[in-house]
Amino acid sequence: MTVVHFGRLCLVALTAFLFSIPAAAQLIRIMSGPQGGSWYPLAGAIQGIVQKEVPGTNVQVAPGAGISNVLGVQNNKAEMGFGNSVSSYDGVMGNDPFKQKTDNVCQVATLYFQYFHFVALADAGINSVADAAGKILTTQQKGNTGEQMTRDVLKVYGLDYSKLRKVNFGSYTDSVAQLKDGHAQIFSLITTVPASAVMDLGSARGIRVIAVPDDKLRALQRINKGYDKRIIKAGSYPKQEKDVQTIGTWTHLIMRCSTPEDLVYKITKALANNTEQLGYVVAAVKGLTVKELAIDVGVPYHPGARKFYREAKVL
Repeated sequence: MTVVHFGRLCLVALTAFLFSIPAAAQLIRIMSGPQGGSWYPLAGAIQGIVQKEVPGTNVQVAPGAGISNVLGVQNNKAEMGFGNSVSSYDGVMGNDPFKQKTDNVCQVATLYFQYFHFVALADAGINSVADAAGKILTTQQKGNTGEQMTRDVLKVYGLDYSKLRKVNFGSYTDSVAQLKDGHAQIFSLITTVPASAVMDLGSARGIRVIAVPDDKLRALQRINKGYDKRIIKAGSYPKQEKDVQTIGTWTHLIMRCSTPEDLVYKITKALANNTEQLGYVVAAVKGLTVKELAIDVGVPYHPGARKFYREAKVL
């Protein structure tokens, strides 16, 4: 065998070896929610769907929260994240608490609705949000979507934190404990219905779920287009004899606008074809349709998602 022939054989072998090495997987980091909440296991389900249905992807799940997820996607700390439509819209517009517009955050899929709860102790004399003046409120930590929504609701009633006796910021568990012990009279949060934290409170104390009527909804929508109307049906909580109108926000999936169109198209299609699996993880997602996935929440669609929804004739 000549040196030249041997060299050619080596070159052929090297080429075959290089082509046999699998291409590096496309990393997709998804920011979810705190462990113990619904977003974290839902992200795990999405991880499984995407890795199975979109070959060459490697999905990693990390905890997060509505506002921090938007910032994470914007600042290239994640490719995908869960968002609440009201805070995601604030990011797109550059409204407080965002310091600038989140111009690299795009809509992929709308998943389910979260309800704003303004819950008062039944003996606190609170029949309207307006009655919160001079009372003690407990809510989520500053910067969380639920806390932001609380400030917006107070605002349309001519209130702010300075007009309350005191405001505490903490976990749902902390808030429930404060109301049980009488150290607060009002608890505000966003979650699905029924909320386990509110059920826990209602098992120990008499409670009243306070309504947000149409005129205040319209005022809130002037602040933020992400707000929508919903009804907490009678019987959702102990001794709740009537339907209670409230407002809320959509839970949705966002991705960096700079993510390749074809990749987002495939991810959107994979989710649309596997919504039943998502419903096994979070009851609020059960029965989710492709048309509902495409609901406009005020955040620009990613071109890849928009392409799929147009092909599916739901957009």
